[in-house]
Amino acid sequence: MLARYGQLTLPPPGGDVIGRRRLDTHILALESLGCTIKGTNPFELQASQLIGTDILLDEASVTATENAVMASVLAKGTTILRNAASEPHVQELCNFLNARGASIEGISSNMLTINGVSSLNGGEHTIGPDYLEVVSFIGAAAVTRGQIRIKNSASHHLRMAELVFARLGITWTTEATDIIVSRPQTLTIIPDLNDVIPKIDDAPWPGFPADMMSIAIVVATQCEGTVLFHEKLFESRLHFIDKLIGMGAQIIMCDPHRCIVQGPTILQAETLESPDIRAGMALLIAALCAEGESIIRNINQIERGYEGIDYKLKSLGANIYRA
Repeated sequence: MLARYGQLTLPPPGGDVIGRRRLDTHILALESLGCTIKGTNPFELQASQLIGTDILLDEASVTATENAVMASVLAKGTTILRNAASEPHVQELCNFLNARGASIEGISSNMLTINGVSSLNGGEHTIGPDYLEVVSFIGAAAVTRGQIRIKNSASHHLRMAELVFARLGITWTTEATDIIVSRPQTLTIIPDLNDVIPKIDDAPWPGFPADMMSIAIVVATQCEGTVLFHEKLFESRLHFIDKLIGMGAQIIMCDPHRCIVQGPTILQAETLESPDIRAGMALLIAALCAEGESIIRNINQIERGYEGIDYKLKSLGANIYRA
């Protein structure tokens, strides 16, 4: 939009450190293209003409990458975007833009080359499956000892998740575009060489996504054995752990970024507050396998990433209702 209309006004970012850091990455990319940014509340972005250039992002941010790509496709000349995020939704955006007339090379890698074009055309596009939602349903099926077929699951995006969940004793099969989680699952944590406690950590794509960590932690509470989780990418991502401990989970917080989970544990129902999208979904999965009736508040956080989640779970046999 900035490349086409020349001026945008944006609201201020959230006050958290992560939000400000991501914003700095956005500013770095847009200023490199020739954008002038003024003010802080709100932000005013102006540019008479964006010019392609060589950009090195200081963080492989998904949103910063997407914004830089969208600004570059109509910029004059060629833009090289290094340290770009390459998650499936970034790839889908690039493929969508190419289908509309953009010229983006290097899709799925961490270096994108964008040759600016004068205009884009309209068209029809079907949004692909959300790999994070797919993994959430896999985790829910495993901890409730159920079985599930997830249609149109884009299993080719789940190879790292498949490796990690196999270490927790959870496997699945693929049939055409579907994923099938059968029962029973072993739910036994596989130790490292010489019976060393295994470590699961996150990393930029194609590593294990940070957004899957909370789901994996809840699943680990129902698995036989001990595992160390190391959240490397974001602050405050493990702050929901105290809620799991309140439900009876055996988890030791080593520091704000690491925790040790020992299972299996019979979780007890609790009144919970959803702190964010992924932690909220993790708590919902914990409530599904807990004894008793749990209440989850602030569910709008969950619904930001999981549309109609209560209806989907109810169709699978969950006893869940919106109060």
